Amino acid sequence: MLGSKPRVHLYILPCASQQVSTMGDRGASNHSETTDFILAGFRVRPELYILLFLLFLFVYAMILLGNVGMMAIIMTDPRLNTPMYFFLGNLSFIDLFYSSVIAPKAIINFWSESKSISFAGCVAQLFLFALFIVTEGFLLAAMAYDRFIAICNPLLYSVQMSTRLCTQLVAGSYFCGCISSVIQTSMTFTLSFCASRAVDHFYCDSRPLQRLSCSDLFIHRMISFSLSCIIILPTIIVIIVSYMYIVSTVLKIHSTEGRKKAFSTCSSHLGVVSVLYGAVFFMYLTPDRFPELSKVASLCYSLVTPMLNPLIYSLRNKDVQEALKKLLEKKNISL
Repeated sequence: MLGSKPRVHLYILPCASQQVSTMGDRGASNHSETTDFILAGFRVRPELYILLFLLFLFVYAMILLGNVGMMAIIMTDPRLNTPMYFFLGNLSFIDLFYSSVIAPKAIINFWSESKSISFAGCVAQLFLFALFIVTEGFLLAAMAYDRFIAICNPLLYSVQMSTRLCTQLVAGSYFCGCISSVIQTSMTFTLSFCASRAVDHFYCDSRPLQRLSCSDLFIHRMISFSLSCIIILPTIIVIIVSYMYIVSTVLKIHSTEGRKKAFSTCSSHLGVVSVLYGAVFFMYLTPDRFPELSKVASLCYSLVTPMLNPLIYSLRNKDVQEALKKLLEKKNISL
């Protein structure tokens, strides 16, 4: 027994003993390499799991239906072959995939007794979610710039918002998302996880994982905060400056109908930006003192926003409504 390695005790002893044994063996190995995690989820009574299961299932079904439908409409209707709908189609793609990184596992865990997720699965979940959520932030900034050109310089819109520029903006959004995701994921999973392996969240995120670490988190948190500022501030500045020019230009329009039309094309985008960035600000730029409130904020941008985006853009957009009617009419005729 004296010759046995203390690594085994991480799995069979209480949390206090885990910390002692791991601290003694920290220089020899990193326990996170062989440890699965437990997604604790929401702290509610077991009777409410059925309600949460049905709620998550409904929301995810709406996400699939809305975003797949939006992409199908944009790809099949030639009238929607414009920069604005090119960005909107990519937004639906991003919403669909980053919600799919989280929702299926969360739904399964409402029925699962173990609620475990493998170390590799946790890495993949954090990496993909960080990739898509950061990409969406940059894509929303590109959409704000697109609206600025369309309203403030309409005669030059087709020239300035060329297919090449639109493709570059989308590719640049994915590139920034990938770089940010690599940095965030590598920083998180180089920590030593020596406390309980229960992640106090419904998916693997950097903040709940930090709570499990016995490493010194000061430098890690400073880098994470700086990275968040580098990502959020430029996109927020582009959006705010674009809409300052948009509002100034719209107010100069003499026609009431023209002002309404201009504002209607921007109000949907502003609504999406407000919900997403409000939740992200609360989640990542405030002290990590209220885990349950953090879960609610996470729900806003991981599931609620992807569900609402297709509804917001379709209900307030006549072109999308007409394209949907045309698509449904074609299906009825074929039947």
